[in-house]
Amino acid sequence: MIYLQLFLEFAKISLVCVGGGYASMPLIQSAVVDTYHWLSLSEFIDIFTISQMTPGPIGINAATFAGMKIAGLGGAICATMGFVTPSIFLCIGLAKIIFKYGDLGAIHGILNGLRPAVMALIAAACVSFVLLAVWNAEKMPKDLLATFDIKGAIILVGALIAVRKKIGVIKVLLASGVVGLILGLVI
Repeated sequence: MIYLQLFLEFAKISLVCVGGGYASMPLIQSAVVDTYHWLSLSEFIDIFTISQMTPGPIGINAATFAGMKIAGLGGAICATMGFVTPSIFLCIGLAKIIFKYGDLGAIHGILNGLRPAVMALIAAACVSFVLLAVWNAEKMPKDLLATFDIKGAIILVGALIAVRKKIGVIKVLLASGVVGLILGLVI
């Protein structure tokens, strides 16, 4: 039963996910953390981090890792297949439509309307991730100073600066891990 649930849930996410892998993260989080309680937010953030570091599309990686954590190898296969199956059919259908009608203003209008919605999805995920990284909380804490994690804040700011300076993602992640280890030993 869990295999079918994983397949259907990730297929549903894939069907409504517009904007790539990062846009799928809040939808995956909503399903596996909030709706089914298969994972904690902390476990999901770990999966998101690993998905970012491993080769391949982040949405597919997240589906695979989440499925593996939830139901082992069978869960990984079902979640991954659920995530990619609708995309295959949607891509084929959309490609036919765009190649035939792509120069119509309505198509451009739809795509322009979807961009802000995708950014809203990504921003919502970012807020959750910042709260967990800097305050170790899933919601905004009442006492911001009591739960403030200086180590998380230092790494977050350093990583943001590095990304803005166009330092490669792998280097940023490796450096963040090293800084986390050092700060954990020092502070």
